[in-house]
Amino acid sequence: MLVNMNDILLPAREQGYGVGYFNAVNVEMARAVIETAEKLHKPVIIGTAEVLLPAMNLQNVADYLIPMAKRAKVPVCVHLDHGLTFERCMEAIRLGFTSIMYDCSTFDYEQNVAKVAEMVRICHSLGITVEGELGHVGDNAGSGKLENPSDYFTDPDVAMDYVKRTHVDALAVAVGNAHGDYAFPPKLDFDRIGIIAQKTGIPLVLHGGSGLSGNDFRRAIKLGVTKVNIFTDMDKAGKIGIDIGLAAGARTKMQLMPYEIEAMKAVVEEKINLFSMNWWDYNGYMF
Repeated sequence: MLVNMNDILLPAREQGYGVGYFNAVNVEMARAVIETAEKLHKPVIIGTAEVLLPAMNLQNVADYLIPMAKRAKVPVCVHLDHGLTFERCMEAIRLGFTSIMYDCSTFDYEQNVAKVAEMVRICHSLGITVEGELGHVGDNAGSGKLENPSDYFTDPDVAMDYVKRTHVDALAVAVGNAHGDYAFPPKLDFDRIGIIAQKTGIPLVLHGGSGLSGNDFRRAIKLGVTKVNIFTDMDKAGKIGIDIGLAAGARTKMQLMPYEIEAMKAVVEEKINLFSMNWWDYNGYMF
């Protein structure tokens, strides 16, 4: 069932659980995500990010994701993550994506507000949801690495103004998280998460979820994070699955695919179960 982000995140926020977003740059990844969500009878958000388009262009991603989402037995939102230009976001809308992240976090504040507010007006007229970003979530390595990440943390008061002026449906926050592999255990600013959630009243999004602990996830979700983005853990699992297949004697792509998909499914199942655990069922982590 193809839905937008609000169809999934608003019930999750009200009931106190989280939902995973998984990038799927090929059909094997898409199968791992959607088949696992169906097995667990849980909603899921799936898509790709603009920086991942060299691996698979947006038209091709839409060609497999949109039909798979429509056929799914659970709610599936197809989301463009970190859309960096107006033109790319418009392309995703034309292709049938039901949710857009328009990432203007590297612009100055007023430009961020104006650009994202315009995107929200367009998308809401079409029944499409929009995620914005305030502060800036950097990378753990490479050109996106921030020298002093705390300088880019999301300010709760500014976040409240941002949400009021843009009318975004979800807000990606910078609270000590980063994209990619963590060289050292991250230290999330949980107090900041709670204050932002209270001031904005909308679902918060945690980018850079791969590598965080179960304790981090559950505490962040309890405080107001509703959408958690995962790619690196799943991507690495696919490689491990291929290695297992090769060790088992598989010698063709066809023979390797089941190993790859099963390894990624294990990661997706672990994350979905962790995020969707209702708080009153929670009994694993100490605070």
